[in-house]
Amino acid sequence: MNDAGRRGLAVLIAGLLTMMIVAAASPPSRATAQSASQAFPYGRELRLDADRMRGTRKIPVLDIGTDGMADIELWCHNVKAQLVVAANTITIITGPTSLRQCGPDLVRADDDLLTALTQATSWRMDDTALTLTGGRTLRFVVQTN
Repeated sequence: MNDAGRRGLAVLIAGLLTMMIVAAASPPSRATAQSASQAFPYGRELRLDADRMRGTRKIPVLDIGTDGMADIELWCHNVKAQLVVAANTITIITGPTSLRQCGPDLVRADDDLLTALTQATSWRMDDTALTLTGGRTLRFVVQTN
């Protein structure tokens, strides 16, 4: 198994261990669990609420699967991630980043966005927007097309 495969496996194992720890913790009240499970946008694609950067036509996208696995399209690169949600808390565990040729500004923007995502500790849904807070506040809008 190559290094990328080992890192991917490590991310998957870390995500599963985190989910097991969360599941073993005392369960939240029924109202809290129901509210959080209905509100978190599993199975949705969300776009970062930001203007396009010079040098790219892309705007980052967070594509969340029904199981919490996510594909994140950054300004240049892509990355797989596991989102672990419990009540209003969130942990984002990212895997290896794709290797594409990008300018230094886009690489720096990708690194900054990945850092902000992995530092996220809580979330909330406001109408059609997911707001992640932690080190920095990020807002993702549900895609409607």
